[in-house]
Amino acid sequence: MDLGPAPDSPALQSAEGSRRKDQVETAVDAMPRLDAGRPSKDAMQSSTSLDRDPVLPHYDAWVRKKTEPMPLLAKASALYRAARKAILQIQDLRPSSEGRHLDLHITGKEPFVDERTGRAYIGNTIRSSRYTLGTFLPRQLFAQFSKLANFFFLCVAILQMIPALSTTGTYTTIAPLLFFVSLSMAKEGYDDWRRYKLDKVENARHVSVLRPERSATSSARKGSPRITADPPTLRWTTTAWRDVRVGEVVSILRDEAAPADLVLLHAEGPKGTAYIETMALDGETSLKSKQACAALSQRCSDVDGLARCDAHLVVEDPNLDLYNFEGRVTVAGETTALTNNDIIYRGSILRNTEKAFGVAVYTGEECKIRMNATKNPRVKAPALQARMNQVVFIIVVFVIALAVYSTAANRIWHERTEVKSWYLDHAGVAFFQILSSFIIMFNTLIPLSLYVGLEIVKLAQIYFMNDVDMYDELSNTPMEPRTSTINEDLGQVSYIFSDKTGTLTENSMRFRKLSVAGHACIHDFDLLEEAAAQAARPALRHKKRKEEKRPTEHRIVDERSNSWRKGSQTAFAKDAVTADVSEITTHDFPSASRSPKSGRAQPELRTAALLRYLQRKPQTLIARKVRFLLLAMALCHTCLPETREDGSVDFQAASPDEVALVRAAQEMGYLLVDRSHSTITIRFLQEGPDHESEYEVYEILDVIEFSSQRKRMSIVVRFPNRQICIFCKGADTTLIPLLRRSSLAAEKALEVERRVNVRKSLEAQEVIRRNSETFSRKNSLTRPSMSMGRTSVNMGRPSIGGATRPSLNLHRLQPIRDEIDHWLTSREHDVDMHSLEESVYYTPRTSGHFRAGRASLASDLRSAFQEEIDDDWFDESTISDEGLVYERCFQQINDFATEGLRTLLYGYRSLSEPDYATWKKLYADASTSLVDRQEMVEQAAEVIERGLELAGATAIEDKLQKGVPEAMDKLRRAKIKLWMLTGDKRETAINVGHSCRLIKDYSSVTVLDQAVGPVDQQVAVALLDRGRGDIAHAVVVVDGFTLAKIEANETLMSLFLDLAVAVDTVICCRASPGQKASLVRAIRKKVKHSVTLAIGDGANDIAMIQEAHVGIGITGKEGLQAARTSDYSIAQFRFLLKLLLVHGRWNYVRICKYTLGTFWKEMLFYLTQALYQRYTGYTGTSLYESWSLSFFNTLFTSLPVLFLGIFEKDLAASTLLAVPELYARNQRSAHFNMKVYLGWMFMCSTQAMVVFFGMIELYGHVRVSADNGRFAMGVLTFTACVVLISTKLQIIEMHNKSIMAAISCTLSVGGWFLWNILLSMIYHRQTALNVKGGLLQKFGRSSLWWLVLSLIVATCILFELGIASLRSAWYPTDVDLFQEYEQDLLIRKRFEEAASSELQQGWQRGYKKASVELDRAEASAGLEWRPMFAGSPADHGAHVVRRRSGLHHHQNDEDEPRSPTMPPPDRYPNRREEEEETERGGISPGLRDMLATRFGSIQPA
Repeated sequence: MDLGPAPDSPALQSAEGSRRKDQVETAVDAMPRLDAGRPSKDAMQSSTSLDRDPVLPHYDAWVRKKTEPMPLLAKASALYRAARKAILQIQDLRPSSEGRHLDLHITGKEPFVDERTGRAYIGNTIRSSRYTLGTFLPRQLFAQFSKLANFFFLCVAILQMIPALSTTGTYTTIAPLLFFVSLSMAKEGYDDWRRYKLDKVENARHVSVLRPERSATSSARKGSPRITADPPTLRWTTTAWRDVRVGEVVSILRDEAAPADLVLLHAEGPKGTAYIETMALDGETSLKSKQACAALSQRCSDVDGLARCDAHLVVEDPNLDLYNFEGRVTVAGETTALTNNDIIYRGSILRNTEKAFGVAVYTGEECKIRMNATKNPRVKAPALQARMNQVVFIIVVFVIALAVYSTAANRIWHERTEVKSWYLDHAGVAFFQILSSFIIMFNTLIPLSLYVGLEIVKLAQIYFMNDVDMYDELSNTPMEPRTSTINEDLGQVSYIFSDKTGTLTENSMRFRKLSVAGHACIHDFDLLEEAAAQAARPALRHKKRKEEKRPTEHRIVDERSNSWRKGSQTAFAKDAVTADVSEITTHDFPSASRSPKSGRAQPELRTAALLRYLQRKPQTLIARKVRFLLLAMALCHTCLPETREDGSVDFQAASPDEVALVRAAQEMGYLLVDRSHSTITIRFLQEGPDHESEYEVYEILDVIEFSSQRKRMSIVVRFPNRQICIFCKGADTTLIPLLRRSSLAAEKALEVERRVNVRKSLEAQEVIRRNSETFSRKNSLTRPSMSMGRTSVNMGRPSIGGATRPSLNLHRLQPIRDEIDHWLTSREHDVDMHSLEESVYYTPRTSGHFRAGRASLASDLRSAFQEEIDDDWFDESTISDEGLVYERCFQQINDFATEGLRTLLYGYRSLSEPDYATWKKLYADASTSLVDRQEMVEQAAEVIERGLELAGATAIEDKLQKGVPEAMDKLRRAKIKLWMLTGDKRETAINVGHSCRLIKDYSSVTVLDQAVGPVDQQVAVALLDRGRGDIAHAVVVVDGFTLAKIEANETLMSLFLDLAVAVDTVICCRASPGQKASLVRAIRKKVKHSVTLAIGDGANDIAMIQEAHVGIGITGKEGLQAARTSDYSIAQFRFLLKLLLVHGRWNYVRICKYTLGTFWKEMLFYLTQALYQRYTGYTGTSLYESWSLSFFNTLFTSLPVLFLGIFEKDLAASTLLAVPELYARNQRSAHFNMKVYLGWMFMCSTQAMVVFFGMIELYGHVRVSADNGRFAMGVLTFTACVVLISTKLQIIEMHNKSIMAAISCTLSVGGWFLWNILLSMIYHRQTALNVKGGLLQKFGRSSLWWLVLSLIVATCILFELGIASLRSAWYPTDVDLFQEYEQDLLIRKRFEEAASSELQQGWQRGYKKASVELDRAEASAGLEWRPMFAGSPADHGAHVVRRRSGLHHHQNDEDEPRSPTMPPPDRYPNRREEEEETERGGISPGLRDMLATRFGSIQPA
């Protein structure tokens, strides 16, 4: 049932129809300007892809030319597709002649034969794993050797296995290459094997199938079994899902899922109706009614009937369309059509129906939900791999060039030296042979262990990703990585495609607000329970710290920092006001009383106070209005009550919205206890708990059901006093014309709309101004600023020394602290013009402004004047002013819709007996008409649904998962575009978009609907609107039917994608799983270098999860289908924040640094080998001892680069979560690109020359040295490289230094020296290198050798530090600045406050002390609290100053200025008691003293 606002609601439309028509001509004239540089107009007029003249002819022709493939490319593409089909064993099946023919013969044992294949229909086994035994090897070989480095090593290995070419052995490359590739393939195979195990669990679920008890012989004719023996006894057999075959009859019990696609035979529901939940298929929460055709339902009600039924079914071939089904059934010579109403798809769940029978028509991978899944999904590779391939290609070119150069130099040396040397006679080598030798020699510039080390790093990252902050305690579900291949992609996501139901929402509808007699009320019974549960676990705002690591100097704060806590959630006054759960107003429920745009608290009456008013003043006009609204909620619905064993009443309905309404009526005293086809019984909880309940029976005269055209439903009832009344509920735009004073109502609705549009316009202008101001300040260095532009985070360039030593630069740091706090506060709260609207454009809520302060007092005070406040909320004089009531009601409906609530308007009217009798005859004639029945029924309904009195309005919350709106805001700040793809209705999708902040209050919403007009015109107008730059936030809404029309036209699809990329958010509703996947695929191909992420929880999300670069599965209420096929699974959407912003970014930075570090160390080391060739005649002589050379990458330099890739954290988690804008740097590949790579290569080339020429000039050519042979020079160079690699990678590059850095350096450098000691001892015979006793007895005893080593290492390190200092001083990055800001404790704590909700679970489990505990310990040790800013009493952010004469930063306590409202210090000597009490959410002792002074004695709660 549709309970949301109409699509043409003023709150949802961004442009009027007249404006759209006026802009079409502008679009046609303006688009040639967009086509500058494209083919000429005359060259394109000959063809068009549209059925009529295209709106954008130039664009149409340009798209045709761009998408026309080149002949050679087309042939290559066709060859690739053919090879892929052959490898993956993909067969293109021809369609059957007349569809699938099935006979309902239960006793048949031979399987039905598929006409298309000539074999039996496929089984009911599903497979979500990516590989089979036959496809694993070819697909993985292709994936592994698509890495350019592996392909290069394969080519080198082939050369090396030619004996005449290799100088380094035959199998030294191919053997480790095969080993490393096998390891990578084994890891990928293991990940897929885990998916296979989960598939086995799905296929092993049990269901009841009707099968014969003994065998019977049969013979097949025309593909259908025919029984030749006596029919055996039939019984229900429990079998696994995988064993269900086409044609078998299946029994589904209540709350069970369908194992295959079934044609419904019989249902044990009212009128043979089965209610089906299709949430896993299309995301809709409303139940769908399925009804078997009468001929089948009558004959198939039991086992005997099923055995005797001789029915013949003809159904269409398997296809992807979930919303249409075609077939027919012939029973006893009568043929009946089968439609989508007769079929239950696999994964659907039977609800509100005890049992249903169905015959399987599609099984396994031919079920429609599996047809929508991606078959043979692509093997995912990280986006960083493409850039790594570019770097590898450059290195390959460099290796070849270096080999060619060395070969040419060898030829020159041969002509000049070798031919003149008698001892080298006949020693020449052919050109190609020596060229191949040099290629083999220098191929180590690309480390063979690169990808193996990468896999080790990624496996370690998976271990650290098992984060307690991503653990869901309620469901006992941790975050689970299912692959490690694409860890770094988590740090580069630029598009998120999210499902709605079960991913953003909890699949739970809650009645949240109502508007009656111009008064808005909030229904917060469930929120109070949640608040009480949260109060039992007080939240921390800072991480726990060790007491000895809190230097007092960092806590000294100048009182001038008034803006540090301005706007933060910890201000004393705000905590004191909102500490208690109010009985009058609600402050701390984001889903209830706060606008999704700003989180502002609205002063609204609670329904508990409304009920108290009814008890005290039951005869007032307002009380009468309230009772009629509650009675309408209890009567106008289709719910059926069910009494449980414990006596409680539950409700069953097709729509969860109706259940929410009926339950709310029950909670407010109107309990539905019984319903038959003619009566409804209501139990009233009368005037207070001392009175007994009363029962009233209402006679149901007529029910005019809801339809998508009417957008309303009505019920006509007879009261116990015989009065007849009609209750009607529906969308506001539908019911406003039906009100008694409809013209006045329409006038007030337009007035409200005008005010809302003015406010939205002001908000949009403010957002545009803020963005332009941010951009203009991006390069400002005049003061410390934090300007988040489109491409960078710029907070000015404060002094590095000032940032790193805050204790010595207190006053210098304070402006930076203030600016950071101001900037964070402005980003945490969206633009809000409601204050302007309420003061100028908005009629105030009753007593809302002047009562809000009193209503927010502590609960201890309310009991004294509770009744007075309740009465003050209601103004009886306003009820007589219908215009005012209309205005307030419509304004409140608009507010509800803005908050994402699903609104309904209620009306009622009393009917006289003659009027009802006249209408009843008209309605009966329409209901029995054989021509245009539906149209006549709607016309008859309009006769009685008029002249209604306004009863009120209700608002239902599609309850979001915890933290979803906040997560959306932070992801948007991270420059990630968010799309919502759902199969639910448009109105529902838009409402959820508002509540989760995908749609802002000031957003420009463009609804693309092919039913409204030409879609290309709508897209063109939207593109032009977006191009003008006067839209603050653009949203496009498109439904699946319109999207299908768009996808059918190549030009229109390209235009739509241009629009989708240009806007901020896209919402696609009524989308099939295939359409979801196609949108993800289109964006993945359209936006180059973008990383897409798809997240969902149902089977309908599998296709898009497999299609995206990164697939996230939610282990939600729709099952584990999505989680089983995903790359990573989490329990809640909010965990995506830490997964992406923290772990994703860390993984990306670590992988980048690991890769750069690996290339850097290889180039540094082997360039010295290349430089040495000059002194050997370019003969390929090695500078290093062979065994040492073999273990360079494994024993001596593996730990520094691996530890850098495993343990590096360039910024703290709290910083990354508090400032999501830092994530945008990763999307631009700022940590690994050609510029960064060339910078590292410049450094290593310079350092390699310093190392080599320092060695050769300062030691090799010095004659005073005791041993300056090749081995001594090689060890010197080798040692310098090992020390330099460990120092740079573990000390200079690693920001997060720990004991692991010391371990790495010690093992690497110490291991190298230990290795040399072993070499000098184990070499028993003298060789050309003279290794024996080298380090211990020869050059190791030379002070010159150690001096040169020290000079070389020191020079390289100083050069590295100097370049890094100059870069950070003149070209600081965002990371540099925030690393400096993190050095200050106060800034760090401010970041922790902003990220406290995401880091809470980890802090709670820490063994260190919380800030409250540390402050209490310091207070007991003689410390005094000082406010952060003047005039603020003991704020949470207050800091301490040690009482001693040696500190003169502040005045003494006696001279310190105090706020006039604050008591003297002796009033509450233990300030920490107050701080702790306030932080827990209670009334602090200081506040209690102030209130006692004003209102009298107050006892602690």
